[in-house]
Amino acid sequence: MRILLVEDDPALSLGVARGLEREGWKVDVLHDGEQALGEGALGRHDLAILDLGLPRRDGMEVLRHWRGRGVRMPVLLLTARDELHDRVQGLDAGADDYLVKPFDLPELLARIRALKRRAQGRVDEVIQCGDLRLDLVHRELTHHGQRIALSPRELALTELLMQKAGRVVPKDSIVARMSTWEADFSENSVEVYVHRLRKRFADLGVVIRTVRGFGYLMEPAQGAADGQPAG
Repeated sequence: MRILLVEDDPALSLGVARGLEREGWKVDVLHDGEQALGEGALGRHDLAILDLGLPRRDGMEVLRHWRGRGVRMPVLLLTARDELHDRVQGLDAGADDYLVKPFDLPELLARIRALKRRAQGRVDEVIQCGDLRLDLVHRELTHHGQRIALSPRELALTELLMQKAGRVVPKDSIVARMSTWEADFSENSVEVYVHRLRKRFADLGVVIRTVRGFGYLMEPAQGAADGQPAG
């Protein structure tokens, strides 16, 4: 996937670009709206990440220009504006999703994956393991309809384990997915977050098993009766 990132903050754009490239995606970075007007209309990108507070042309003007030219690629808006009318305005102008700064890189990556699935016509917007259901669009984890509040990183790790439910997720894959532009996510950090999730999910019908020397596996609780213990 080729992504167009339009963000005028050099440090943020560099960190986001590195995170996207770790996912295996190609990233083209622009720093002002004037450049973005033409580049986004060339049809060379699968998705755009567009900041609203850009120099020369703001992101809303860029977005309207793209949609007026028939540009159909998914657009995820980044902004410091957290007012409801700003979000509504962006979505009405043709944005596909909206992320307010500051944000965590794992959440951005998850939203991009969801937009990619929607663009490909896939309908797996909800994944399930046991009695846990994760809505990939609204980023909401529920158990029998009751919302479970998790931090962005906890939710990102939960998503990764649920997507591979019944299969081992290597620890180095978790490290790569959970790292941010500020710091790498160490293997010790993985163990800390797995421990937290085990406590949160202890009575919710799923277990996270350790497959020693490899990584972790999530499955419905009844599947943990034999083999590697859930610790």
